[in-house]
Amino acid sequence: MAWAYLVLAGLFEIGFASTLKLTDGFTRAWPTLVFLFCAITSFVLLAKAAQTLPIGTAYAVWTGIGAAGTVIVGILLFKEPATALRLFFLGTLIASIIGLRYATPT
Repeated sequence: MAWAYLVLAGLFEIGFASTLKLTDGFTRAWPTLVFLFCAITSFVLLAKAAQTLPIGTAYAVWTGIGAAGTVIVGILLFKEPATALRLFFLGTLIASIIGLRYATPT
């Protein structure tokens, strides 16, 4: 169950990182509220996962999911470049997240 909490926390991290751009420096109400909801939910789920998982693994996976997902959102929604080198390193990040999952004792 801790891994499910961690994956959900990572997805909400993608949400708060992606909506951060839309807040326009926290001057726009709705994007700011979405940001706050996603951020609080993400941290609560991370804390729940960290009750069982090693904190180093939980934090690294949470950050990795958020980083990888935010890159993908940036490419798809914000028209950021999808160069071969960016996609290569995105792939290595995702492989590292999967590696940490399987290298962590349950």
